[in-house]
Amino acid sequence: MATDTLKSTTGASGAPGGGASGASGGLRRLLLDNGALTALIILVIAMSALSGDFLTTDNLLNIGVQAAVTAILAFGVTFVIVSAGIDLSVGSVAALSATVLAWTATSEGVPVWIAVILAIATGIACGLVNGVLISYGKLPPFIATLAMLSVGRGLSLVISQGSPIAFPDSVSHLGDTLGGWLPVPVLVMIVLGLITAVILGRTYIGRSMYAIGGNEEAARLSGLRVKRQKLAIYALSGLFAAAAGIVLASRLSSAQPQAAQGYELDAIAAVVIGGASLAGGTGKASGTLIGALILAVLRNGLNLLSVSAFWQQVVIGVVIALAVLLDTVRRKAGATPVTSGAGGAAGRKGPQAVKYGLAVVLVAAVVGGLSIFNNGSSSSDKPKVGLSLSTLNNPFFVQIKAGAQAEAKKLGADLTVTDAQNDASQQANQLQNFTSEGVDSIIVNPVDSDAAGPSVRSANKSDIPVVGVDRGVNKARTAALVASDNVEGGQLGAKALAEKLGGKGKIVILQGLAGTSASRERGAGFEEGLKAYPDIKVVARQPADFDRTKGLDVMTNLLQAHPDVQGVFAENDEMALGAIKALGSKAGKSVQVIGFDGTPDGLKAVADGTMYASVAQQPKELGRIAVENALRAADGKKTEQTVKVPVKVVTSKNVADFTG
Repeated sequence: MATDTLKSTTGASGAPGGGASGASGGLRRLLLDNGALTALIILVIAMSALSGDFLTTDNLLNIGVQAAVTAILAFGVTFVIVSAGIDLSVGSVAALSATVLAWTATSEGVPVWIAVILAIATGIACGLVNGVLISYGKLPPFIATLAMLSVGRGLSLVISQGSPIAFPDSVSHLGDTLGGWLPVPVLVMIVLGLITAVILGRTYIGRSMYAIGGNEEAARLSGLRVKRQKLAIYALSGLFAAAAGIVLASRLSSAQPQAAQGYELDAIAAVVIGGASLAGGTGKASGTLIGALILAVLRNGLNLLSVSAFWQQVVIGVVIALAVLLDTVRRKAGATPVTSGAGGAAGRKGPQAVKYGLAVVLVAAVVGGLSIFNNGSSSSDKPKVGLSLSTLNNPFFVQIKAGAQAEAKKLGADLTVTDAQNDASQQANQLQNFTSEGVDSIIVNPVDSDAAGPSVRSANKSDIPVVGVDRGVNKARTAALVASDNVEGGQLGAKALAEKLGGKGKIVILQGLAGTSASRERGAGFEEGLKAYPDIKVVARQPADFDRTKGLDVMTNLLQAHPDVQGVFAENDEMALGAIKALGSKAGKSVQVIGFDGTPDGLKAVADGTMYASVAQQPKELGRIAVENALRAADGKKTEQTVKVPVKVVTSKNVADFTG
């Protein structure tokens, strides 16, 4: 049976006359077989040289915490990829398992230890369903796990009703530290990594994975019960996904139904970067851990260097492509699997340990030298402010960024802007990076108010003032909250639409991203405002995720069932603009549309008459005032606890006078 160790079939080092060519071949083989470790060493050295904030104890621990969830997911995916399969469902299964734990322990009053068992059982059950569909249903792994990705995410939203659920305090300690400095997620990652290594290298099921990945038909003919083995393999993947979901939710102190979106791709990337082949038959736990650390170091270092989140995606994509290319080169170079238990593999344990030991010593020496060289290099006369936005894939938040940058330039501050991409855990990482970097103040526009709490509390402990913008932070101390009143805005929107329709008619509501505080508050305000107009009937409510394209698709579908609709309330301008496209000539005539945010495109639609009104929040003013208050707090000056930026309903009558 094949294992994860590679050995060249040609060019034995002991060949006569091997001399220099043998040495160069040995170096070439060393670099090819340990490409991920080499890449990690180079990355650490490069980031240490480029940023004086990289090599601090706090930041290195941050990297470990940020790698933990991806690594735990990737350990489970390693089992699948070694057996020549794929699992796209691990992110959704992680979110579902965490949601089950939080829901059963809080809403249903189940004892926490039973809730944990139910969460783990949920992950295993999802994995078993994948295994059944693949082994007995003959579905390709890509299709079966893609279906589970959708089912798992949908069930998570159904159970939670689209809202985050507070995590039990006894389980939330998994996101804390031991002794005040050692993060528990890192310990969990190490323990599960060791378990993965034992399963792969020391158990029957582990050897079966390599055999199935190397040649499934040969494995079947040799007596392996391949179908049963695949059930176990995918169940293990589900188990590790559940563990990752619990760790992630513990970090955020809440189960987020939209958590871990896209994490399946990071997990697969970590496995591939770590040296596993998507063709199956190769892969190891240590390589997967190194792959996860590479991704974490990249994101952390690029954040510290203030590289755009968009460029970060480009860089990580290039790294993944290079990893796959290295795998191709390695296989073309003549590397072949060593049979399990072969003397050669056992004989190489000593040299392998020596190589890893030398690598650690080399990294420690270089890192130590660079740490001394960079001591104090990150100091600057300019005050440093970190701004973490929930997303930059929305004109409203782009305008907040523009207002903040303009004010920072005016006041002589160094502003670093990051994009959380509507991922609460990614935002937690960014806030931790700001804290370890030692910025003078932090501005946060939370993806979720509860999930941002633990990271903001960490900044509180470091005496870094935090200012919330647009949305508040729960269970943490903020110097100020600069925000519009979303509930009031929803009420104003309801009043404006009802009065335009003469107090009666049929309307639809396009909801924002499930689980976000903005969607909840705007929707609640609108519902409250409608109570004064009993003849207004809401015939449909559907989420379109604050996205223009989804707004177009959802509105197109709703028109099939409700062609006589007379009004549309969208919880942001982007969805309203999509609805206008779906309505065509009806928009602004037989159907009145109201949006929210007052974005440039939304205001243009108001001026053109296709959108009746937009509840405008003046986002540039939000960004400007947030920076102003952040700098005041950094200087120790008093700030108002809540700074309200007025909202207003902008129609064609006053759009020319609205500046945003």
